Amino acid sequence: MTIVITIDGPSGSGKSTIARLLAKRKKFRYLDSGAIYRAVAYILYNKGLVPEESENLVELLENLSVQPGEERISVNGTDVTDKIRLPEVSALASAFSALPAVRNKLLDIQREQAEGQNLVAEGRDMGSVVFPDAELKIFLTAASEERARRRYMELSEKGYKCNFEDILQQITERDRNDSERKVSPLVKPEDAVEIDTTGLVIEEVLRRIMDLFSDIDPDKTWRT
Repeated sequence: MTIVITIDGPSGSGKSTIARLLAKRKKFRYLDSGAIYRAVAYILYNKGLVPEESENLVELLENLSVQPGEERISVNGTDVTDKIRLPEVSALASAFSALPAVRNKLLDIQREQAEGQNLVAEGRDMGSVVFPDAELKIFLTAASEERARRRYMELSEKGYKCNFEDILQQITERDRNDSERKVSPLVKPEDAVEIDTTGLVIEEVLRRIMDLFSDIDPDKTWRT
């Protein structure tokens, strides 16, 4: 039996950092679903497509092969990891992810990551759509200004030139697009535990999630 833990939430809520650390501590596989969507959006855009349904979109999706790894991600054998972290790619991912053809293509790819291994999956619909029967569901959130500050610091530390107000606007628009889209909108699953990470350090958030393990059957092999 494999165990799936989902961590959903809006952009900048800390889900990627927390999910990665949790997976490392529990020796689970880590799935960054956002990286998959950004990678596909990056490729589609550079193929000249705009985020709308079309025959060209369907054809390109049929010929896309996505290989997500723990640290890197490739599409059709090309490593795109370093191309997909800019804010403009996140905006593209939000637009393309609203399309049913894109979500249907990537649904199976995401679910395949849990085959034969325990998984920590983070994204926006992991607990509501991709893994609705997950053993533990977490929903992280934070004030929009706090999330923009985190993203600004992250990009600045990587050497990218960025503007805080632009990032805040992009996050606000991403929240609206993710929440209002018709296909798999960003929602808190009814059985998820919500944690507001505003003002919390990483270890505090991680400890709260680790404490939730006490509610899981202690005989399961994934408890360490």
